[in-house]
Amino acid sequence: MVIKRRLTTAEFIEQMQQADDGDRVVELISGEIVEMPSNLYSSAIAGIIIHLLNAFVRPRRLGFVTGEAGGYTIDDENLYAPDVAFISRARQAALPLEGFGPIPPDLAVEVVSPSDLKDVKQRIEYKLARYLAAGVPLVWMVYPERREVEVHRPGQPMTTVGIDGALDGGDVLPGLTIAVRDIFEID
Repeated sequence: MVIKRRLTTAEFIEQMQQADDGDRVVELISGEIVEMPSNLYSSAIAGIIIHLLNAFVRPRRLGFVTGEAGGYTIDDENLYAPDVAFISRARQAALPLEGFGPIPPDLAVEVVSPSDLKDVKQRIEYKLARYLAAGVPLVWMVYPERREVEVHRPGQPMTTVGIDGALDGGDVLPGLTIAVRDIFEID
């Protein structure tokens, strides 16, 4: 039996700085490097969410909206690259020019593609649990096939917002409202 040594986030960052992996999106999940699956549809939805968040965040200079190429340290064995994330200026005054974010985001958005549902349901649930345990105050799990968004907050029951509903920024982005329908209008 071969026991694979788990990496710490520091070892992962060092390894990624030396690697020539091109455009691959990888995360450190429970100490293991995992390549994240993607597809154009999920990417387009993430792009819409980035646009809608930036339309609210940028004029108010509230912080930074990032895509899947930006990773955040969640804990010693987990470094995630959410499809979309927001981190406030109050918590991080500037983005690092290199490497990954040193702290978890304020909002993490994961667009769950059909392949995610079939192959890695446990990994999605694990990531959600780690986000919440790390104190991420707001997590949106976007399900394109169902045209729904699950809203997760630490210590609160999950809520599901359907196509006719709206997401709100809660305490993270007070005043933000995004119609779920707007997220899925990519035709």
